[in-house]
Amino acid sequence: MRFVLLRLAALLTFAFASTPALAWWDYGHRTVARIAWIEVSPHTRAEMSRLMAQSRLLETPECPAANVADLSVWPDCIKRYRDRFSYAYSWHFADVDICRPFDLRAACRDHDCVTDQIARNLRLIRDHSVPVRERLMALAFLVHFVGDLHQPLHASDHDDRGGNDETVAYGAIGGRTNLHSIWDGLLADRAISTPPGEARGLLSEFTPDQRAAMRGGSVEDWARENWEISRQSVYGTLVADPCTTPIPRGTVMDEALVRRLIPVLRLQVVRGGERLARMLDGAFSA
Repeated sequence: MRFVLLRLAALLTFAFASTPALAWWDYGHRTVARIAWIEVSPHTRAEMSRLMAQSRLLETPECPAANVADLSVWPDCIKRYRDRFSYAYSWHFADVDICRPFDLRAACRDHDCVTDQIARNLRLIRDHSVPVRERLMALAFLVHFVGDLHQPLHASDHDDRGGNDETVAYGAIGGRTNLHSIWDGLLADRAISTPPGEARGLLSEFTPDQRAAMRGGSVEDWARENWEISRQSVYGTLVADPCTTPIPRGTVMDEALVRRLIPVLRLQVVRGGERLARMLDGAFSA
């Protein structure tokens, strides 16, 4: 019962959120980070641990960053500090229109988007002339943003603030539940916890060769992939052509559709973890 009440409280918090910058809720981000932690080299884990041991330098006592799971949600947690970190608001997503040809540059003109910030924070981690506090902050942003990028609604837009303005019911949960919060949390939590669940359970569904293949490509390739998933699996499973037909009011994501989408979510979480591991190994290479 306590778990149910906690999940309902989380639903109410996120269903009424006014920003598209919250992705995967805590469970998704922590799972992506734990997959990466399992997959990185021992050298990378040791270097990350050295940085995380200095988490007090961040001076964010309400937002710990002493382990990789907490690090993964730090960039969402610090929103409670308001003006102190407000500059990072738009770094969590890239609004690429699903009804136009893929154009990441148009969505990232000022570099204030998730893909460009992944590159920026990777550079900061690699630069040992940067103060430890800044490198640790960059590590937190990198871990979080790679997770963000693999929530398809953070790599796309349909003139609806990343699905926040699309009122869609999740089974019996109606009211102000929206498409973004479903993919961030309700559907993601269901997918990650479906047996075999958690980080190791998700990894067990793929061979080492399959996991290695997931690491290929560029950040832009990954953004394009998630943009396409958004077109086909997020919007395209609700209406035949989302570019000509609006999602009807009262649309319900029923159990049959949820079951179809669980493998999509599970794959994206594993891809996110594997690609994050690749980036972390590159950042901390000896």
